[in-house]
Amino acid sequence: MSVAELASLPGVSTAGRVARARARARRAAERVLIQGAEQVLPVREDLRDLLPDGGLRRGSTVLVRGSTSLLFALLAEATAAGSWAAAVGLPHLGLVAAGELGVEIGRLALVPRPGAEFASVIAALLDGMDLVAVVPGGTAAPVARRLSARARYRGAVLLSLGPWPGAELELEYETGQWTGLDAGAGRLRSRQAGIRVTSRQTAHRPRFAELMLPEPEDAVPGRVAFPEVPAPRTGHEAWAEEGVG
Repeated sequence: MSVAELASLPGVSTAGRVARARARARRAAERVLIQGAEQVLPVREDLRDLLPDGGLRRGSTVLVRGSTSLLFALLAEATAAGSWAAAVGLPHLGLVAAGELGVEIGRLALVPRPGAEFASVIAALLDGMDLVAVVPGGTAAPVARRLSARARYRGAVLLSLGPWPGAELELEYETGQWTGLDAGAGRLRSRQAGIRVTSRQTAHRPRFAELMLPEPEDAVPGRVAFPEVPAPRTGHEAWAEEGVG
């Protein structure tokens, strides 16, 4: 699906609309801070016991491995409760699938191909969004650390669909048994997923649980749903020397 087609879908935001969404979210965030906001964003009930804080702690960097279904599960409750999210570097993100898994599409901004402006785009989004999901694409370690520091300062949650230096929390998805077939006929509807959670901020052992994740309509059984995204261009190195503005 092209960017123009994505932009035509109800409630979908692309790069051209991010500034307005960011401004609204920033004003809302300021009001929340004045009122003494909760420092943990909500997640679906079957994930709460797995996470050290019972949700996604503001200011944290979270590494998500294995499936975009798990990413959607993390975004769903927060966006449904009014939080704003952004996805960067995922041009083939399944919006229908996201909606089916509970993500409020009207609160999800898209920047499909940030190119050489990757780091600057992430920094700007962290200033105004509650959650920012990214495909790192070979992000240099100094850049990644600066962006994590930005997330801590702004109280946003940075979700990385790939290796990210210094991530405080790691969620790994392990494909389990499929359901939906009846005597060899029917359609695959969901799968029993094993989720392993490792926290680098506590001395606790990794936590593991099994849960059912509905299978999105556009997912392919037996294949991880991450898109292939090329590494950002050499603008990264120049930005790393200048730092985040």
